[in-house]
Amino acid sequence: MMRQYELVERVQRYKPDVNEALLNKAYVYAMQKHGHQKRASGDPYFSHPLEVAAILTEMHMDEATIAVALLHDTIEDTTATRAEIDDLFGPEMGKLVEGLTKLKKLDLVSKKAEQAENLRKLLLAISEDVRVLLVKLADRLHNMRTLDHMPEAKRLRIAEETMDIYAPLAGRMGMQGMREELEEIAFRFINPEAYRAVTARLAEIFERNKGVLTDIEKALSTLFEKHAINAGVKSRQKKPWSVFRKMEAKALSFEQLSDIFGFRVVVDTVEDCYRALGAIHTAWSMVPGRFKDYISTPKQNDYRSIHTTIVGPSRQRVELQIRTREMNKIAEYGVAAHSIYKDTGGKTNGAAHAISKETNAYAWLRRTIEQLAEGDNPEDFLENTKLELFQDQVFCFTPKGMLIALPRGATPIDFAYAVHTDVGDTCVGAKVNGRIMPLMTELKNGDEVEIIRSKAQVPPAAWESVVVTGKARSAIRRATKNAIRKQYSGLGIRILERAFERAGKTFTKESLK
Repeated sequence: MMRQYELVERVQRYKPDVNEALLNKAYVYAMQKHGHQKRASGDPYFSHPLEVAAILTEMHMDEATIAVALLHDTIEDTTATRAEIDDLFGPEMGKLVEGLTKLKKLDLVSKKAEQAENLRKLLLAISEDVRVLLVKLADRLHNMRTLDHMPEAKRLRIAEETMDIYAPLAGRMGMQGMREELEEIAFRFINPEAYRAVTARLAEIFERNKGVLTDIEKALSTLFEKHAINAGVKSRQKKPWSVFRKMEAKALSFEQLSDIFGFRVVVDTVEDCYRALGAIHTAWSMVPGRFKDYISTPKQNDYRSIHTTIVGPSRQRVELQIRTREMNKIAEYGVAAHSIYKDTGGKTNGAAHAISKETNAYAWLRRTIEQLAEGDNPEDFLENTKLELFQDQVFCFTPKGMLIALPRGATPIDFAYAVHTDVGDTCVGAKVNGRIMPLMTELKNGDEVEIIRSKAQVPPAAWESVVVTGKARSAIRRATKNAIRKQYSGLGIRILERAFERAGKTFTKESLK
């Protein structure tokens, strides 16, 4: 188990002015409170919050966040109280620990309505303070790493919830390293036979291609030296779950997969990214249709890189990702990598820890939270959010050039609702790249979409089965209910008017009071 001074040293490596007093105080307090408690593995319970804190040091988090990780189970599992933590560590930290406690009480649920409520609470908590997400994901990751010690039924339930919610949420927040490890462990428990088969085959293919990969890495390094580009080159291998999912979705065999192996090229500047790309395309043939520029159009989780596939020296396809060091950091740690932490000397500062509203990750979170306020049925909300967590994206534009990111498979109706709910509700048609197109047309990258509107329009209920975004689906459902309510209200008034008429009285609006 990591000792007190070792935790402090870990933080000192990236933050020399670490607040040692805060870390030491949280370490001692949590260790004393958990006392002789044991985990299912038989290990001391305190080893769990300590490992959660260690995961956060790998993400270079500040000492306040790490202290919250050390304390995150104290209110739930020990005699500690919110008042005591407020007194010792301040009300901001007490609020965070209590918030994580409330989330824990809803964990490991099986009913969809309860799971939806868990997700609602988690998203709302994240919008107020991103540290909730960071500690929660680190907590889930360590629990997944030690899942072998749980009963089988519980293991499967936790693994499925991780695959459904926590892994894609980490991905949506840009935390790719966290997502990949959560997916890999969950895959191992959900489908152990497939996991073993894919892992064994990947190891076999890697062994067979080890020499080729070394040759390509050397060739790339030599190429960049020739062009005076300071670049780090590292080979990468697709993870088992990513390979399995692609094979299932596209009905492909291992032999048909062209991007099991690839290389990551990390350079100093954005200009160097494009210089490196030019050098690569000059030296080797590019595979048509395999180029993506996520620097000019970042993904919704703020991921930025250039992707290209070339025909390598041995005539095999090689996928390359080109990015700057800052982009690489954001690709790995997502929202945790953004400069959203003010230097508070280790003290907590809630305002400093809200997700930056300039990030695309926040924009997705804001849209999702809007659905919470719109009163979605819990199960519908859960399914809509899970759907958006998993989907890839297309980038479209308004006639004025505003970029709208949508899930793949989105229609002009989804586009209209992404612009504004009123635009969606009054949508009667659409022009895609200047041509009138059916509203169920699937949009593609780069499409310019103009929405044709009419104030007399009422969104048809049938639209709900056409759209793919949760926002559009919720708005259509709400508009349909309002239209039905208005229809019955009008019918009721007409019935009352006739009744008043038969009674020889005059019906007015005052009659309804």
